[in-house]
Amino acid sequence: MDKPTEATPTSFREVLAEFVGTAMLLVLIVGSGRQVEAFGLDPSAQFLAHSVSVGLGLAVLVAIFLGVSGAQFNPAVTLVAWWTREITLDRVVAFIPAQLAGAVVGVGLANVMFGDAIVEVGSNAREGAFVGEAVATFLLVLAIFALVRQGRQQWLPAAVGGIVAAVMIATASTAFANPAVTVGRVLTDSYTGIAPSAVPEFLAGQAIGALVAGGLALLIWKRD
Repeated sequence: MDKPTEATPTSFREVLAEFVGTAMLLVLIVGSGRQVEAFGLDPSAQFLAHSVSVGLGLAVLVAIFLGVSGAQFNPAVTLVAWWTREITLDRVVAFIPAQLAGAVVGVGLANVMFGDAIVEVGSNAREGAFVGEAVATFLLVLAIFALVRQGRQQWLPAAVGGIVAAVMIATASTAFANPAVTVGRVLTDSYTGIAPSAVPEFLAGQAIGALVAGGLALLIWKRD
């Protein structure tokens, strides 16, 4: 993430990177979920394989797009980046719609790839959503901005992929930790889907986790 300057307005390639990166993230999430189901593994092995697949795939996506847009793929991360003065408001306005649109397109691609309707409605009401999402989003956002504010962005691909895989396993909500992912996963009635009624609780937890993590990042990793 670059420090905001008036001389660097948001470019089309940045917005496109956020759209494509978020779309591919949802393809990985939904597609790997469908595939591990097809393997016929026991539930614990399915979940482990899914978590590792998502974490590894996300690490690669971050490495690919980090130098273009910051590889945020997440409205919570984008808003905290603006709050901590890592990006300008025009990027927030451009990135968040691109992330949401990318999430919808990515889920649609994954649905079609596995022979489902392009748009479905999730029916999976997940337990422990508020606390799980607050913890998962807190850890993700804290990891990102701890590194960014120390100038250690080269570690972001490994750190983001690793923490996402870890919190998927460690939290009761399975760690969506991303409003765009949450909205997108309403549109698949598969292993990775979520019922629309669960969305407000997920988003509330994500908002709290992101706010606390952003505040701590400002306090702990101060800049002159």
